[in-house]
Amino acid sequence: MRTQEFSPSDRVSPVPGSRVLLTGAAGFVGSHLTDRFLAAGCEVIGVDNLSTGRLCNLEHLSGEPRFQFREHDVVDPLTVDGPLDWVLHFASPASPPKYLERPIETMRVSGEGTHRLLELARAKGAQFFLASTSEVYGDPSVHPQPESYWGYVNSVGPRSVYDEAKRYAEAMAMSYERSGHVSVRVIRIFNTYGPRMDPEDGRVVTNFVMQALEGRPLTVYGDGSQTRSLQYVDDLVEGVLRMMRADWCGPVNLGNPEEYTVGQIAELIAELTGSESHVVYEPLPQDDPRQRKPDITLAKQRLGWEPRVSARDGLRKTIEYFRRYASVPVATGSGA
Repeated sequence: MRTQEFSPSDRVSPVPGSRVLLTGAAGFVGSHLTDRFLAAGCEVIGVDNLSTGRLCNLEHLSGEPRFQFREHDVVDPLTVDGPLDWVLHFASPASPPKYLERPIETMRVSGEGTHRLLELARAKGAQFFLASTSEVYGDPSVHPQPESYWGYVNSVGPRSVYDEAKRYAEAMAMSYERSGHVSVRVIRIFNTYGPRMDPEDGRVVTNFVMQALEGRPLTVYGDGSQTRSLQYVDDLVEGVLRMMRADWCGPVNLGNPEEYTVGQIAELIAELTGSESHVVYEPLPQDDPRQRKPDITLAKQRLGWEPRVSARDGLRKTIEYFRRYASVPVATGSGA
């Protein structure tokens, strides 16, 4: 894939003057979304309990009059003065180490949190946007994964605290949509990476980049033959904004169909960092998906969207960010 990033002329923008509430605003993806909303002239109420979000992702917005930050856990009641046009739910631990550390909190944010936010959207007459995940497909028996595939999920396995929580959140959002209570959009996000990721989040890209930069061995779980499809964050943000403009609830896959083995990702990151780190192998975690690749036919047809940033170019930008900012400490807050 040759990188042809979305230029200002072909980017989709939110409606200027819109007032949006975004949960998970201090997270990796949430902070990039916040920037795009503000650049388009929107007002943003960012909500995050800082259990995995990082205030350093938002520090460049200090003094921005159209942005307000609220440290709050969405499982608790949330009141907002004035109108809202959108409620976007991007709050949740998203990497296996993080959601396995907080299993109950992870389920509650997608269960109780989704319900509270849907009710908030209903009360305000706002539209609701749910960030779901490719994890709803589990360890898939269909490859690549289309939205029509119902998934192969172990409902009592350790990863179910994230997989099943997101499946439940989708079901609840669609129930509100079908009942006519709230206009809903649902996306399923595939492996996304880029600047502002938590260097200690335990995901494949951050693990390899940090290990390579520090000269440590690259840890591959299993034999490295399992596959992932890596999507650069700018492509995801563009897909989110196009979905907001669509007269369609989804769900829709947003991911990059370029498929790499985990071993290939390790080799590419070692090359781009100039690292001589060798690979070490550890046992594959339970229910770790063997294959992950999105079918993005619907995104192309309904949104006019497909990813434009190649893995090589996106990883270069990500590595440069980590070279400069990896020492930034994680902000702490009240938690769930």
